[in-house]
Amino acid sequence: MEDIGLPASNGVSPVAVSEPFRLFSEDAVNIMRGEIFSKEVQENYSYTSDIAPKQLRGYAPKHGKFIFEAWKHPETLAIMSKVAGVDLVPVMDYEIGHINMSTPSEPKQYNSDTAISEDDDEAIVGWHRDSYPFVCVLMMSDTTGMIGGETALRTGTGEIKKVRGPSKGCAVVLQGRYIDHQALKVFGGQERITMVTSFRPRCPRTRDDTVLTTVRPISNLSDLYGQTIEYQLENSEARIRDMLRNVRDAMKAGSTDVLSIKSFLDFEINTLRKLNNELVEEHLVPKGHLAEVCEEASKRKKVA
Repeated sequence: MEDIGLPASNGVSPVAVSEPFRLFSEDAVNIMRGEIFSKEVQENYSYTSDIAPKQLRGYAPKHGKFIFEAWKHPETLAIMSKVAGVDLVPVMDYEIGHINMSTPSEPKQYNSDTAISEDDDEAIVGWHRDSYPFVCVLMMSDTTGMIGGETALRTGTGEIKKVRGPSKGCAVVLQGRYIDHQALKVFGGQERITMVTSFRPRCPRTRDDTVLTTVRPISNLSDLYGQTIEYQLENSEARIRDMLRNVRDAMKAGSTDVLSIKSFLDFEINTLRKLNNELVEEHLVPKGHLAEVCEEASKRKKVA
């Protein structure tokens, strides 16, 4: 984080973004492509928004068994945790295998001398911060001859930095909740399909800054809300059990730590308040409307 001008304390790890690395074999990615291009997934799990033309969400594990098992595999989780510098698990099943698709259209000439601008004209997915602490972005397209397609990051000084895009089967890990970023367009009419799986710290005592702003308008809210509440309450349950054990031990010793208890209660109250704020009633959620998220990200310029 400090290498791009952001305090390490901003996030849950000092790691901002990784270099591309091999995650899955080309054969594995081809199996994944078969699952996401199935008629069921394409017709029933497709979303569009005002910052991305086509996305696929919520199809695993029912219609993406291989994808689901690949991301949940212990070796995959060990790699994610090592790269991120913190023990990670997928945020929830619903956020396994999110797909961003940019398919061939009229070829457009690429100008390597053009600087990346603050607007979203040259982006597949516009400026934003992710809803979850970490994301892993897996390239699912053949990048031979691909021009563009990088991820652009805004540093703590307001400068814009390109991160080299991965090749097919390779991935990058990004602490996307805390960094403004966008996915740049591909030139020359090639497809660009990436699979994004979101992660959170495994430890329930590590702070969780999850919001649902970038996913509410493009989700089945029953599934999204149900799984969000489930994991948050499981974490809360684990913290409460730990605190209850500490309180009982303190009572036996005849010394109750009131300040520690109040700090714990403040943390739980704030966590539940934040969770409550994220559960927006369905009729108040504008489907596919994420422009305000990009506008907010675009306003964050150079830090004084």
